[in-house]
Amino acid sequence: MSKLSGKVAIVTGASKGIGAAIAKSLAANGASVIVNYASSKEGADTVVAAITAAGGKAVAVKGNVAKAADAKAIIDAAIKTMAISTCWSTMPASMR
Repeated sequence: MSKLSGKVAIVTGASKGIGAAIAKSLAANGASVIVNYASSKEGADTVVAAITAAGGKAVAVKGNVAKAADAKAIIDAAIKTMAISTCWSTMPASMR
């Protein structure tokens, strides 16, 4: 069993660069990954395709984490798409 099997990771800015590398690494270690992007759907879809081709589970979710409503929507999407029953967040209470 992988270290992160059964865990879900939300990776912001995951459509390219360091965020994409982190998303792929988490998936390689067993996590299901929410690939968050603000503008590059194509990049996010490429990351999701790479993760799923390697046998992982990932979905792309658009949202700007600087906006409270978007941040909440990203977490809501993670709960819905990854069938999460409990969600811990470091999002400040004022943004929830």
